[in-house]
Amino acid sequence: MAKKKKIKKIKKKIKKKKDTKITSEQSSKQNFYKTKSYKSNEIKIKKIIKQPTEKRIYNVKDYVVYPKHGVGKIVSIEKAKIGNIDINFYKVFIEKEKLTLSIPLNQQSNLRHVSSINQINKSITILKSKPKIKRTMWSRRAQEYEQKINSGKLYDLAEVVRDLNKKTDVIAEQSYSERQLFEKAYERLKSELEVVLGEKAKTKMDKALNRVEEIASV
Repeated sequence: MAKKKKIKKIKKKIKKKKDTKITSEQSSKQNFYKTKSYKSNEIKIKKIIKQPTEKRIYNVKDYVVYPKHGVGKIVSIEKAKIGNIDINFYKVFIEKEKLTLSIPLNQQSNLRHVSSINQINKSITILKSKPKIKRTMWSRRAQEYEQKINSGKLYDLAEVVRDLNKKTDVIAEQSYSERQLFEKAYERLKSELEVVLGEKAKTKMDKALNRVEEIASV
């Protein structure tokens, strides 16, 4: 009988050891998966903060058009660290406004190349055409003109200049807001034409708008 009791005790001890071994293995496995999932989360965060790489389209000394500011010249391509992110960007100098813009490479879609000679000629043809003025309130038309100016599109600029042109430099012919919008559109268009046509740009524009004779007689 004593021998049987001893055997039972030994079996119980062996069973306890096995149970504790299994539980310890299970807990270690759980910990392993926890640390593994934690690491995967860390990798995801790194992917989010990494700036998407984009091929450079423009070079230093290129003339570009930035919609809200007009024609500018790329003076340099630089790199800066913001937080843990390396950012490449263009430095664009806007001559008319004496302003330097920093435009990241991943936002270069906001820029466009200066128009070709064919596009410039078409814009001059638009200036020669008959104005298309809508019969709506001035405030609404002014808003539409402002949107066209800030679109950065060459033909839209030419349309605004044509529609607001009064063929004279006499201030009384235009309201203050009309004249402001006209001058803004006129200067934006002229600055782009000057890159392609040089000093002839203003003369060609004024001739197309039939402003030359009027200005000479004032």
